[in-house]
Amino acid sequence: MKAEIIAIGSELLTPARLDTNSLFLTAELNDVGIRVIHKAVVGDIPGEMRSSFSHAMESADVIVSSGGLGPTDDDRTRETVAELLGRKLRVDDVILQKIQDRFRRLGRPMPEINARQAMVIEGATILPNPRGTAPGLWIEAKGHILILLPGVPQELRAIMETEVKPRLLKLGLKQRLYTRELRVAGLFESDVEQRVSPLYAAYPETETTILASPTGIQLHPRIWSEDRAKAEAMLDEIVKRMALALGEHLFSTHGETMEEVVGRLLVENHATIAVAESCTGGLLAERLTTIPGSSAYFLGGVVCYSNELKTSMVGVPAELIESKGAVSAEVAAALADGIRKRTGATLGVGITGVAGPSGGTPEKPVGLVHIALADGRATSAAVLRLPGDRERIRQFSAQRALDLVRRYFLFPSPGRA
Repeated sequence: MKAEIIAIGSELLTPARLDTNSLFLTAELNDVGIRVIHKAVVGDIPGEMRSSFSHAMESADVIVSSGGLGPTDDDRTRETVAELLGRKLRVDDVILQKIQDRFRRLGRPMPEINARQAMVIEGATILPNPRGTAPGLWIEAKGHILILLPGVPQELRAIMETEVKPRLLKLGLKQRLYTRELRVAGLFESDVEQRVSPLYAAYPETETTILASPTGIQLHPRIWSEDRAKAEAMLDEIVKRMALALGEHLFSTHGETMEEVVGRLLVENHATIAVAESCTGGLLAERLTTIPGSSAYFLGGVVCYSNELKTSMVGVPAELIESKGAVSAEVAAALADGIRKRTGATLGVGITGVAGPSGGTPEKPVGLVHIALADGRATSAAVLRLPGDRERIRQFSAQRALDLVRRYFLFPSPGRA
């Protein structure tokens, strides 16, 4: 079966609100064997809403809408769908009583406009709302299923899980979506595509999506199938072949973040880490500490923006900063070794760079970042020349620093093998 999701609300067409309901609904629909083929965001304008629902009924078996079921004048989903289907609206006394009781428990009189939430489309099945006043509606019409849900996320999720999903499961759909998530570091999106695209023809039953972000490239191979064992075996085979094509750039085949992978490696190797950051401003420490249990390996960090703090808190020689400049491979190495010595960590990471948008020079432009990793015996280093804005440069720098740690354990030197 195919589905379309319609998010209703003029606020969703502004920068002030993001439609997150559609992500949740897509996952829930996929889980019961329904493929989402289209999503739409439409304002609170009856003509536009009618057009969206009409379009959805031309191509989808299931239409799920969110929003427009509230008590105010701009909540027009019920009226629009009733008109489109040629059905009447009626007040449901049971729903009205429940709304009145809810306000009574809150010690407030029910505003008259809330009675609109008791309006039900003729022939609809009422989907009780355990988290709010507006119930959802399930309507079967002209060979389609229309599911109208409130836009408040916690209300939508509650109705979807307790009322909608059980009904969809009763449809007995046999197809399910099976998927994997691979994560890649150190390659651009086009490089990843070039390495794995020959596999597409070898597995025509699969679809693969590539997503790019500062925290790495994601690969999502997926299969719709009625045979779980066959689908899982095929995905396992695809992942193995993608892993061969991507080599050491592949850091996870299960959707793990880089900080999760690095945390696991530190624990497995009984190692600890500390960081000294300049241009990333604590972002590396923040990412390391998002992982529960990170206190087992993360000893701490210093954000040393000024040259004085690089010297006083981390021990970088002032003359080194004077001769090489704060943004240099030498200072990054001194930061890494200095924080390692002062904390007693197994590994120290140092980051220094020009995040912009100002502060760059022809010799050291915005986007130049030096990263170093020290273990007391040797220092690994990376130099980045990154495009983009300040936040992008900071994110890429933190990701590359984490990848430097991962590669430290991936390719152990003879002295510590």
